[in-house]
Amino acid sequence: MIGEFLVFAALPALLLAAAGWDIASYTIPNFLQAALFASFVAFAVVVGMTPAALGLHLLAGGIGLAIGFLFFALGYIGGGDAKLFACAAIWFGLRDLPDFALFASIFGGALTLGLLSFRKLPLPAFLRRQGWLMRLHDEKQGIPYGAALAAGAFTILPYTEVFRMGVVR
Repeated sequence: MIGEFLVFAALPALLLAAAGWDIASYTIPNFLQAALFASFVAFAVVVGMTPAALGLHLLAGGIGLAIGFLFFALGYIGGGDAKLFACAAIWFGLRDLPDFALFASIFGGALTLGLLSFRKLPLPAFLRRQGWLMRLHDEKQGIPYGAALAAGAFTILPYTEVFRMGVVR
């Protein structure tokens, strides 16, 4: 039952919180990444994940961190986005990492095109009072990629190994 809670409630809630925080403030607090990592460790323990499987999940997180920080160094994403990608990669492991990266990229492209289009439109006066919306509308701001990462995770989650592991047998 704890495994179900972690994969079906905690993981989605933490991803939603990261996406919302990123959209509202262009930041993803470190405590969310720490909670994602800690919840994965708890999940691995309660479902009895083998050491080999655990190693592959941690390797996926390391690969995710390397890729995320490469994109951060190139200026494509923020540091919080890089860490969020790594923490989600830990959950998905090597088996599901390519699908996660693919769908996060697709949603990231759609988000980027949508925001670029949105930024060309004038905002009505009543919307200009919303600070978070003004940041999203500002052409000098980046893209809150945490939202795309969460969307990619939600898209593949039902088809992943951890999803199947979280189902009570």
